[in-house]
Amino acid sequence: MTALPPSSAAADLSALYADHLAEQQRRTEHALQRGGFDALVIASGIEKFAFLDDRPYVFQPNPHFKLWVPLVQHPDSWLVIRPGHKPRLVYCQPEDYWHVPPAAPSGFWVEHFELVIVRKAADAAAHLQVPGRLAIVGEADAALGELVPNNPPAVLNALHYARAVKTPYELLRMREASVLGAQGHLASQRAFRDGGSEADVHRAYLTAVGLAERELPYGNIVALNEHCAVLHYQYQEVKAPAQSLSLLVDAGAHSCGYASDITRTTGHGDPTFQALLDAMEASQLRLVDQVRAGTDYRDIHLAAHAECAKVLRQLGIVKMTEEEMLAQRVTSTFLPHGIGHLLGLQVHDIGGFMKDEEGCTLPKPEGHPYLRLTRVLQPGMVVTIEPGLYFIPMLLDQLRATPAAASVDWSLVRHLSAFGGVRIEDDVACTASGAPENLTRDAFDQLA
Repeated sequence: MTALPPSSAAADLSALYADHLAEQQRRTEHALQRGGFDALVIASGIEKFAFLDDRPYVFQPNPHFKLWVPLVQHPDSWLVIRPGHKPRLVYCQPEDYWHVPPAAPSGFWVEHFELVIVRKAADAAAHLQVPGRLAIVGEADAALGELVPNNPPAVLNALHYARAVKTPYELLRMREASVLGAQGHLASQRAFRDGGSEADVHRAYLTAVGLAERELPYGNIVALNEHCAVLHYQYQEVKAPAQSLSLLVDAGAHSCGYASDITRTTGHGDPTFQALLDAMEASQLRLVDQVRAGTDYRDIHLAAHAECAKVLRQLGIVKMTEEEMLAQRVTSTFLPHGIGHLLGLQVHDIGGFMKDEEGCTLPKPEGHPYLRLTRVLQPGMVVTIEPGLYFIPMLLDQLRATPAAASVDWSLVRHLSAFGGVRIEDDVACTASGAPENLTRDAFDQLA
């Protein structure tokens, strides 16, 4: 695709954003009507502090707020959305010599708002008093006097259900986040091959994406060797192991509040582990191809277990038929998590279990408690597809106590346990045309 000149790209972005706001206005008016409210008031959130300390936690904006404006470091700000009115942004820009205050509002988005700048958080209250019944969305601690978040379910259910379908503007931002994340993963793999520690790999990632740790959409998982078997491994060892056998990095980036969520596993030359990586790569791509409109995401999750059984049999790890492994739930030892989740303003975007805008839910398949998405896919949804195959000591010990243990090649399991496991994760958009759009693979291809 030929790149647009800067002026054309800016015009295209502005047009996409205008259409995005029009769609959010439409969704909001529908939600307000359902709930019997006249206006939606959204708090960005407040800065929170550690107990008995003046040290703040990393600010996390209300996702409803950053759905409308590309502002992610702006506590004490508010939005007022009313039918027939331009959205009002109450922008808190305090006068402060202890910290850097937010810059004056500027950019492609400003013209679309009635902009009110306040210097103190409390001053926002006067600009939030609009006629009628207010649906106030935010955490309880964002309250300003009589303006207390009520988070009406009838309004939120409709907004959360609709938010799963991304606008073209949102997809643009997610493509940008994917490119940033891919840059980080390539840098982390280079650091691994150079013999870096987990901390070294993490630092290489941060440098490549150009984000501080506090700006990441979630805490990076950077695991070497047996640490790859810890699904949410939370540490980063400063000292490199005597021998680096494998690297698993689960890390993303964001663009204007929209996240990417990418996992790559890398080996260091062992042919047995490489065969596992190759088999998982082929399996993951087959699952990605199932991200199509009308597909029940639960079916993709169950297909992931069938794929896991196929890999276990092909590599001789478990000498049973695939049907026997599924019937005896052997695959749950090696794949104990869900195949993925919705992605967008949040890494685990809300609304993954919703059957409809009434708030009814769709159940998880029996025996699969950790699946985070049970909806039927629609064009515009972005999901992760992240199959894994791990050698987790606790789960392997449980497998040893079952009749299936006799069919396991425990010497092969012992060899592969030193590598921890494999996870490969792509961010995939469901399209109206049929074939899915793989945001992650496209990003890596673009960088190549």
